[in-house]
Amino acid sequence: MTTTTTTSQPTAEPNHEDTTTALLANLEKHHTKPLWAQMNRLNPPRPNPTAIPHVWKYENIRPHLLRAGELITEKQAERRVAMLVNPAREPPFTTDTLYAGLQLVMPNETAPAHRHTAFAMRFIIEGNGGFTAVHGRRIKMNRGDVILTPTWNWHDHGKDGSGPMIWLDGLDLPNFVHYPVHFVEHYEAPRYPAEDVDTSASPIVFPWSKMKAALDAAGGDWVVKPYLKANGKDVSLTLGGLAERLVAGKSSPAILETASSVYHVVEGSGHTVIDGKEYIWNRGDTFCIPAWHRYQHFADQKEDVYLYRFDDKPMLKALGFYRVEGQSDDSLVTPQ
Repeated sequence: MTTTTTTSQPTAEPNHEDTTTALLANLEKHHTKPLWAQMNRLNPPRPNPTAIPHVWKYENIRPHLLRAGELITEKQAERRVAMLVNPAREPPFTTDTLYAGLQLVMPNETAPAHRHTAFAMRFIIEGNGGFTAVHGRRIKMNRGDVILTPTWNWHDHGKDGSGPMIWLDGLDLPNFVHYPVHFVEHYEAPRYPAEDVDTSASPIVFPWSKMKAALDAAGGDWVVKPYLKANGKDVSLTLGGLAERLVAGKSSPAILETASSVYHVVEGSGHTVIDGKEYIWNRGDTFCIPAWHRYQHFADQKEDVYLYRFDDKPMLKALGFYRVEGQSDDSLVTPQ
């Protein structure tokens, strides 16, 4: 009797790449994704903001903003603003956490009363006879003044006399992309009932005359003064601000920090080196510095420079996210 022996063929090992692909597909069917495939993106070795440095030239934007004043009524616009949009982002991002815009009110106009969750800081760039009414108190606008609009305060803006009124709006709007709790309520009339108040005595107004005097009284080639409430605290939980004086021909220290900022040139001209690239600015220009970009300001030889800045430092400090180069690592550790 003949016995037949059957030799079994070895089973081919599954292709590792095909098996991994099948695994990922199965995970995705259950609305999951592998962290290991995105570890570097979600846990980068250094801060990685999306926004990039940029300068908005006031002399280039102003004519178009004034043209909008002729074509777009305050009723059509509600707020006639040219948003300063970061070239690497879409509105409302001037930086990843800050929004800025140039707002225009024409003579005898009223920007209608409303209130919103967002906090606003406004730096007055040009014009006379303008006012903002914040929750029943009407305040005159003067060039260089910083005026706050606290959260959920009724406010409207107006202009008496001739000529335009233009200011720089600074708001925390980008945060509400991540926290979708921002909304606006419109008042039943164009103006919220208000009475005139002494601008110099208002807790939400920081006159430029006082800030400039404080900067000039301080010694040194580079002077910084923060905008603070009477109790010494930041003006809000999300936004803060400061003013700087830089002597002609001098420079500020180089700074690397997790805060992002928007600067406006009040007086003078010069440039800022941001991560090795030179950005030239003049009076009226606005420029942004995203988080974790090393920057240093340089004043031209002909005159002293005055800068206004608003930033997200109060929010970062409150959350424990603020960091500046040279800071002790121990100071960054949250106590147990």
